[in-house]
This record gives sequence, structure tokens and C-alpha cells, in this order.
Amino acid sequence: MTDQPQAEEHASSLPGFLGTIDSAISRIESVMLAVGVLLMAANTISNVIGRFVFQSSLFFSEELNRILIILITFAGISYAARQGRHIRMSAIYDAMPPRVRKIMMIVIALVTSVFMFGLCYFAVQYIGTQASRGRVLPSLQIPVWWTLVWVPVGFFMTGMQYLLTAIKNITSKDIYLSTNVLEGYESDEIEI
Repeated sequence: MTDQPQAEEHASSLPGFLGTIDSAISRIESVMLAVGVLLMAANTISNVIGRFVFQSSLFFSEELNRILIILITFAGISYAARQGRHIRMSAIYDAMPPRVRKIMMIVIALVTSVFMFGLCYFAVQYIGTQASRGRVLPSLQIPVWWTLVWVPVGFFMTGMQYLLTAIKNITSKDIYLSTNVLEGYESDEIEI
């Protein structure tokens, strides 16, 4: 009974294989964000307790939090795309008729997807450069490039999310900001 709401949370409105991909990305985002936030909280609380109770900070706390911030940031951009929550400059878009808005949304989603996949490619190249340098973190003694693996993962998931949004708009009658979010304003928002 408790698994059903969780399954609905990750359910996709896309059919078949695309829905499977969408649901998988949703689960990965959820795990990355939950684990990242919980580990960051535990690390920070442990460091504060160590500092004030035992007069000794955790020597690796700052480096671990830096890694977790990267994880949360790049999982978060994909999550924001899924929720249709990225900032939009929509004055011209809002003034257009529905047919033009639909075409614009498809083009916007496809162009954004291409840029995200491009950034993913460049992030992988950058990680390769960092790996070839052999640098390690001073406290944790792990290779610096390990801390950056979340960057291309986040860009790839965001690119997939925008690609799926474009497909959803191509195959659907309505206009979608993401695969599950219809265009429009919430009851507490107003169109200016």
C-alpha cells in the first residue's frame, strides 16, 4: 500500500519505452537528491557536534560538502526541468496564439536538449582532462575527477528530460512545459 504513491510519483505520462526512460530518470533524480541532501545534513551536523562538543572538526567535511553540492546541483537541474520550474522569459511566448506557442515549446525544448547534450559532452572531456592530471583532494585523497562525474550525469538527464518534453508536445494535443506539467499558471500566479 505504501509503494503505490511512490510508484505514482515516478509514473510517466509517456507511452512505452519513452515512459520507461522518463520513470527511470525520475527515480535516479529522486535518489540523487535525497541521498545528497541527507548526507550533507549528516556531514554538517556531525562536523558541528565534533567542533563544539569534542573540539575537533571533521577534516574532510568541507570537501565532502563540496562534492554533495555538485551532486545536488546537477541532479536538481534535471528535477527542475521535470517539474517545469526552470526560469522562463515568456512575455512574447504568452502573447502568441496556442498553435504558435506549441511550435515554440517544441523548438525551445529541442534546442535546450541539444545544448544540454553538448554540455554533457564537454563535461566528459573536462573530466578526462582532470583525470589525466592525476590530482587528488587533500583531505579525502580521492581523484578530483571523481567529484565531477555528477556534472555530465546531470546534463545528460536534463537533456533527456527536454527531449522527452519535445516528444510529449509533438505527440499531444496540449502544450506541456515538461512531460507531466501542462502549460498555464497556478491559481496563486497571475499572467502579466
